[in-house]
Amino acid sequence: MRSSNPVFSRRGFSRDNGYAGFNAAPQAGGPAAVQTGNPYAGTNPYAQQAQPQQTYGAPPQADRMTMDDVVMRTGMTLGTVVVGAAVAWLMEMPLGLALGAALIAMVFGLIQAFKRKPSPPLILAYAAFEGLFLGALSGYINQRFDGAPMQAVLGTMAVFAGVLIAYKTRIIRVTQRFYRFVMAAAIGFVLLTAVNLLFMAFGGGDGLGFRSGGLGIVFGIVGIVLGAAFLALDFKQVEDGLAYGAPREESWLAAFGLTVTLVWIYLEMLRLIAILRGD
Repeated sequence: MRSSNPVFSRRGFSRDNGYAGFNAAPQAGGPAAVQTGNPYAGTNPYAQQAQPQQTYGAPPQADRMTMDDVVMRTGMTLGTVVVGAAVAWLMEMPLGLALGAALIAMVFGLIQAFKRKPSPPLILAYAAFEGLFLGALSGYINQRFDGAPMQAVLGTMAVFAGVLIAYKTRIIRVTQRFYRFVMAAAIGFVLLTAVNLLFMAFGGGDGLGFRSGGLGIVFGIVGIVLGAAFLALDFKQVEDGLAYGAPREESWLAAFGLTVTLVWIYLEMLRLIAILRGD
């Protein structure tokens, strides 16, 4: 299970179709719960050969991921981000050093994204350096637009709560079509951002104008909507991991994915607020 953020690659729990839960075993509480034998055989990547005293092929119950594991690991990862941000804010870290921290965080994140198993030290290191970057950037934005970081935090929390409610009530249904649409939109968004950065670097100014004015506002809203869609994909991965009896260590990857997505939403929210208050 890898992060659903477009910066990183993805790995679902069901390997026969390349993504978690689609055309595979039903989710927890569904028909799979009443099947006999091994309900995950053939679709569950964690299924093992049956042992004499083991009815199911998934890992033993004590070694399976639980919701408490996901919540605790996510709390630790986000807490590390907050601590790093507080340090950078209080020390008034220069933006140059903050950009260096962001690059280090990206390297750590990419390494973890391509690893087969989660590495808690690597994930926490990513969170720490990402926090330094966010703290320095937030402090800089706050000097120009007082209170903007807090507004971005509240906005991020509102998006998280809204998507969670919509997902739990099935207003949002994560299907293959939903996944393909979101990934296509994300690829386009990232490519446009890269092109805009190139124009800014070589042409100066605001590049193509994707990060300022009316077009910047539209682009920021699209970025937030994409982040919300990736949150739904993250929730789907966690739900399928619980249903498939994923190993407990996978909770670190769930925490990593949620943290990357929440950072994405916060940055887009902060950028949008800065544009709105700057006009």
